[in-house]
Amino acid sequence: MVEPGEENCTAVTEFILLGLSDAPELRVFLSLLFLLIYGVTFLANLGMIALIQASSQLHTAMYFFLSHLSLVDFCYSTAILPKMLFNMLNKDKTISFLGCMIQFYLFGTFVITDVFLLAVMAYDRFVAICSPLLYMVTMSQKLRMVLVSSCYLGGTVCSLIHLCLALEIPSYRSNVINHFFCDLPPLLSLACSDVTVNELLVYIVASFIEILTVVVILTSYLFILISILRMRSAEGRRKAFSTCASHLTAIVVLQGTILFTYCRPSSGNSLDADKVASVFYTVVIPMLNPLIYSLRNKDVKEALKKVLGSKLLCEKLFS
Repeated sequence: MVEPGEENCTAVTEFILLGLSDAPELRVFLSLLFLLIYGVTFLANLGMIALIQASSQLHTAMYFFLSHLSLVDFCYSTAILPKMLFNMLNKDKTISFLGCMIQFYLFGTFVITDVFLLAVMAYDRFVAICSPLLYMVTMSQKLRMVLVSSCYLGGTVCSLIHLCLALEIPSYRSNVINHFFCDLPPLLSLACSDVTVNELLVYIVASFIEILTVVVILTSYLFILISILRMRSAEGRRKAFSTCASHLTAIVVLQGTILFTYCRPSSGNSLDADKVASVFYTVVIPMLNPLIYSLRNKDVKEALKKVLGSKLLCEKLFS
């Protein structure tokens, strides 16, 4: 017997993603804009990884973590943007139930890993600035691998918990998701069954991750600030501030949008605001991170000049 209010509840085999805007006049503009952004994201992140691998001067802990940050940025951008672009250019905006779950899982894994990596990079900067003579010993190859592996493991486990609970949802009021990708809050808003546990877990896990990483970041930068203020050399202070500015910029944008989206009580009226905020950490940040670190980093610019110089020399010799 069907209970009142549940007449339209059915198990779904596919979802429809509404996207960012229904306006036809914006479709071409947004498609070209996001295609350009994805192109820059693709080249910048993979280029950063290749540059770090090719340049011996960048074989330090800082750039080891940066290469993994670029990899994670590329991965979670790729989990979202290609399907988003396809939906913008086609009338068919459907995604299979399995495809939706996979997209959500991959996105969750990589974005959580990204947050953990930024905290690890703050600790790396703390060691580099506050204990420069012990930096190479402290940030050993073994410790780097342990820290990076922990970031990936944390992202995988947290995302898997949410995925398992989402798979337990038996039916939905509608298969139309008011978003441009399969994110958990808009998915839960369509569920017919009680998803209080899911929503509570989203809030608890996101808050725990944010508190943990913010404490690590703030503690690291508090000691960094004290060390910088004690420096007698103006050039040393300038270089330290320059190194930290890129990292802090990436942290503020990513943490701010995640706090806004996941660490507040859910509301039906908040979905459009969440959708706009999601653009920043799914589309904009993966593109900006490698640009911020490369444009503001003297070592990266010098390594790029050497690599390009060597390539030009080889072309001249073999032409």
